[in-house]
Amino acid sequence: MRTLVVGWSSVLHGEATAGDVLAMDAVADALGTAGVPHDVAWSAVMCPPGGLRLDDADPADYTHLLFVCGPATGRSIAGLHERFAHCRRIAVGVSVLDPRDPVTAGFHRVIARDRPGAGARRDLAARAVPGLVPVLGVYLTSGQHEYGARRRHDDVRAGLEEWLGRLDAARLPLDTRLDPRDWRLPATAAQAGSVIARLDTVVTMRMHGLVLALRAGVPVLAVDPVAGGGKVTAQARAWDWPAVVGADELDPARLDEQLHWCLSPAGRSEAGARATMTPSGFEQLDELLRDLLADLSGEPGRDADDEFDRELGAELPAVGAAGSQRR
Repeated sequence: MRTLVVGWSSVLHGEATAGDVLAMDAVADALGTAGVPHDVAWSAVMCPPGGLRLDDADPADYTHLLFVCGPATGRSIAGLHERFAHCRRIAVGVSVLDPRDPVTAGFHRVIARDRPGAGARRDLAARAVPGLVPVLGVYLTSGQHEYGARRRHDDVRAGLEEWLGRLDAARLPLDTRLDPRDWRLPATAAQAGSVIARLDTVVTMRMHGLVLALRAGVPVLAVDPVAGGGKVTAQARAWDWPAVVGADELDPARLDEQLHWCLSPAGRSEAGARATMTPSGFEQLDELLRDLLADLSGEPGRDADDEFDRELGAELPAVGAAGSQRR
């Protein structure tokens, strides 16, 4: 006797959800604990490295087919009945919409989580214990045309997206832009900051992604999309923050190394130290405000600004004079 475990994450046109996968895990764990020989089959999209694709599973190898979770109906499920016609077919943890549906009735037994006229049982996804992975807030941008010919935004964004797609992490796309008309965006700075404070790490192409993360004590992997360094690099320097990758240094190995450090106790400690804002950190911010107030009160300007401008100009290439489309 050998059992094949399948679900909507297994069939060609199925939609995989976290709940489907967790329910299949729960069934596979129960079979393993009971000593029942079994395999789990996946669609080509969802199949993990070394896993079994449903298309490659030989029906002759199995005596039982278990369909787990979701509605027990539809053309894809009807195909399972045809392909595994010789197997005892059981649907478990499924929703029964119509007991008379030929696809639903095609199972030898249906162990439902809910059906018309009957009580409901908790979904099997709650039985599995999912592993936890780091939560990354991601700030990307394709704008900032003011940098002119030094823009590498498209290449940097494409490289980051490819790298992010390979990470075993929960990736949360974020935006520093506020818009009270769109529920998908923060309406206030406090809302944006409240999300950042709950992250493990931030990956950002945007300067304020770096600033808001460090102010909240969250480690940040900053990627500057401007050749030679732009405001992201300048702000990282102002915070004395080491995890910065330049546009010309974008390499998966380098990104992996920097992310590993950000997720380490050392990275968290360094970010926490930035959030504690030393007197010298406040002094930098207060200096900007004092200079503003002095100018408004008519006091003569100070040479310090000119010196700072000269230092910054020596450290960073000249900024292009193109339009100011920030996004």
